[in-house]
Amino acid sequence: MKTTALEDLCWAAIDFESAGTAPGETDCPVQIGIVRVEKLFSDSPQLFSSYIACHRPVRWSAAKVHGITTDMLRDAPAYASLWPQIRDLLRGAVVLGHNPATEKRFLRSFPGHGFGPWVDTLALARQAAPSLPDHALATVCDALGISATVTALVQDTAHTRWHDALFDAAGSLQLFRALVQALGMHRATLADIAFATSE
Repeated sequence: MKTTALEDLCWAAIDFESAGTAPGETDCPVQIGIVRVEKLFSDSPQLFSSYIACHRPVRWSAAKVHGITTDMLRDAPAYASLWPQIRDLLRGAVVLGHNPATEKRFLRSFPGHGFGPWVDTLALARQAAPSLPDHALATVCDALGISATVTALVQDTAHTRWHDALFDAAGSLQLFRALVQALGMHRATLADIAFATSE
């Protein structure tokens, strides 16, 4: 995988939205979104999104960001029940995330899953566009003029706003594609972006 060209690798972009925390609380996921492509510029992505049952109410501060309320999770599946789909979508792929610390933490619920390597699009964006006022996913995609391509990727779904897990996963994928194209890195390898890569 480390010597394969970026455009020839399988990629899976992932995002979680969470219930939010207060002191002494453990955070829990309330939504997951994954976009998988067998090759970087494939036109046939696999899209997966689901709400996730949570053991406590969604905090107001979190709901204000992503729009997901406790009532919306009433019939949501248990996180563990989503494992077969998550496993199949991430298996054998380079995993993309925009500052994916939260994604890595929530996936630790499944010990020994072996997903990765990971590529952080936040680290790439900071390197490629250091003069931006911030490097939030929406800011970077807007600055590069690719927000419409994110919407197009998920246009047949109800997931068409930032801070929706599927939309943000699509944003990470489209951002990575745009950077590879703009920098002419199609035949580069993961070793060439080691500063943004982790296991």
